[in-house]
Amino acid sequence: MKTQFWQLVRFGLVGLVNTGTFYLLYLALHPVLPYFAAFTAAFLLSMVGSFFLHTRFTYRTRPSWRKFLLFPLPNLTNYLVQSGGVLLLVHGVRMDERIAPLLAAVVAIPVTFVLSRLVLTGRASVRPSAPARSAEPDGLGPAPVGVEVVQQ
Repeated sequence: MKTQFWQLVRFGLVGLVNTGTFYLLYLALHPVLPYFAAFTAAFLLSMVGSFFLHTRFTYRTRPSWRKFLLFPLPNLTNYLVQSGGVLLLVHGVRMDERIAPLLAAVVAIPVTFVLSRLVLTGRASVRPSAPARSAEPDGLGPAPVGVEVVQQ
């Protein structure tokens, strides 16, 4: 449970950095692109940095091409939740186009946490009953294998 808590804290910190990066890119692109095109471009650009921060810092695992190619899956879900939220907030609630992406991002956090952990570590949650027996700092190494000794 402690491991999961600290992963969630690190996930939040990376999320803050990524959201700041995304938002600065969005504000820079918004004057030259329609708001939704600026949103999409900023999202894609910030996703690359997010991948490296999450693999190294959040989940303490090595980046690989396989993980990099799978990483867009949780981000696609995140994108759908956020873009739906942005459209609803801008057109339905008439929220300012500069503020809507921030509120929409908050809604997508729990879904993204579970899915990115699954892609980057191979499991959706840390088993609370299993003690960490790995040499890796967060117990995210290979799962222990039980061995039974049979006497003849």
